[in-house]
Amino acid sequence: KIRTFCSATLSHFSSQLLQMDLLACLVLFVLHVAAVTCTPGPLVDIVVDRYDIPKVCSREVQTEDFVRYHFNGTFHEDGKKFDSSHDRGKAFISQVGLGRLITGMDRGLQGMCVNERRRITVPPHLAYGSVGTGGVIPPDAVLVFDVLLLDIWSAEDKVQIRTLSKPASCNRTSVVSDYIRYHYNGTLLSGEAFDSSYSRNSTYDTYLGQGYLIKGMDEGLLGMCVGEKRIIIVPPFLAYGENGSGTRIPPQATLVFEVLLVDLFNPKDDLMVQVKEVPEGCTRRTKTGDYIRYHYNGTFQDGSPFDSSYQRNSTYNTYIGMGYVIRGIDKALQGLCIGEKRRVIVPPHMAYGEEGVGDLIPGSAVLVFDIHVIDFHNPNDPVHIKVTHKPKGCSMKSETDDLIQYRYNCSLMDGTLLYSSDKLDSPSFTTLGTNGVISGLEKGLSGMCEGERREVVVPPHWGHGENGAGGVPGSAVLFFELELVELQKGVPEGYMFVWLGDSPNPLFPAMDLNGDNEVPLEEFSEFLMLQIKEGKGRLRPGTDADAVIKDMFNNQDRNEDGKIVVDELKLKTDEQSERMKRDEL
Repeated sequence: KIRTFCSATLSHFSSQLLQMDLLACLVLFVLHVAAVTCTPGPLVDIVVDRYDIPKVCSREVQTEDFVRYHFNGTFHEDGKKFDSSHDRGKAFISQVGLGRLITGMDRGLQGMCVNERRRITVPPHLAYGSVGTGGVIPPDAVLVFDVLLLDIWSAEDKVQIRTLSKPASCNRTSVVSDYIRYHYNGTLLSGEAFDSSYSRNSTYDTYLGQGYLIKGMDEGLLGMCVGEKRIIIVPPFLAYGENGSGTRIPPQATLVFEVLLVDLFNPKDDLMVQVKEVPEGCTRRTKTGDYIRYHYNGTFQDGSPFDSSYQRNSTYNTYIGMGYVIRGIDKALQGLCIGEKRRVIVPPHMAYGEEGVGDLIPGSAVLVFDIHVIDFHNPNDPVHIKVTHKPKGCSMKSETDDLIQYRYNCSLMDGTLLYSSDKLDSPSFTTLGTNGVISGLEKGLSGMCEGERREVVVPPHWGHGENGAGGVPGSAVLFFELELVELQKGVPEGYMFVWLGDSPNPLFPAMDLNGDNEVPLEEFSEFLMLQIKEGKGRLRPGTDADAVIKDMFNNQDRNEDGKIVVDELKLKTDEQSERMKRDEL
């Protein structure tokens, strides 16, 4: 294909046209064209071959943009390489469209995308012309540049922020002077990774807006919520600029950070308390010196857990305000009701500080506790008794030595039922004053009328103490619902029978029902049962009456002849008096 004619041939052909007639001229023209063989002329403009274009191109090179690119430069004529940024191991950096590059490259880079590869063929008049340069580029050389664009930015660029995800609720966002903990993946604009906190399995922790970060990150991290994910694109002049950083970040590199904010707090932060649930009828709240049992879930601000009492199936038990727990929790446990639920957010300076706790809690971590109070008490607490029903005409009340039958439900203060008399095969009996039940229950059962009902709160020092017992947790406050079903008045310890008034005086004639001056077992038993029936005396309740009476008879039958005579009869009080006199002698 002939693009042009040689200038000498055209001049000669024109002079002949002036001398010939029209027909001859036309014949000569055809013959001459058929005979002329001219070579193609020089390129008029650059030739661009975009042979590898990325699927996503958010920005194209424009005039005055700065670019960073790799290239191989070869001669069009023979393909011989004359220069290569790859060989030097350093990308080329320049500004486009302002004459800082040869004209052909200024034009050839226009509209290019990061990660695009293109081949730019530059004619001499748009390269180094008829002079060449430096002994490397000869005159009138057509140059071919194979270019890979790595970066693009403008002096007008700002930090770009794109939110990838955000938590549903965000009570606070990051501000200057906050201390933040975040994970990130760092790449160049080309996608080449240069750093990642995930690979170190450790967050990046720093103060925000205090100059500890590159300017672009100080700006890009503002206004974030804990749990938020962002893409932050930082132009070179707001990153590491002309010097780059180490071997991973080249000079004039745009940096792309994918950031997850894990934690934030301010050194001026105080404890944050969110009350979730407060039971009705809260008459008392925790205070310093109380002993508390509570369940909790412990998480970091991003929701990842670090500890839970529920998993151990055991409450956390401690004194309040006495330094047994971290300062934030000591403060958070003040003013709580039994059954209350709270969320407590503890800044690190009120928790484990910069050091953290081994592999469990990282340094400078904000801790979130969801607390449920099971119970609390004070070591000086008495047994608390509330009468819920009292029958009319209550003339007889339970006291020491009485035998009582009672119904009960025993629960923890969170309502967990531990025991119930309704589930037993036989009624519940006890003799007051014999240590048959825990001291708190004994106190709760004292002074009751038959049919009376009570609610009794028993602190652990009146119950099963720090160790607990048989399904009762250690240091547990117990809640009893009581009803006194039956009351049998008792006799003092060491006695089998007591007179409810003055005994007959003299006693022996009253016992000798047939007047024969001797009292066998049958007559002795008949006499005592008559006294009990007439309400003049009382046997120890809960015992076998016949066995007790026989035992009493044997005590009086001194010579063991099966009968009591007047000389053998002595009351227990008289025996004690005589014993004391002998002891004095």
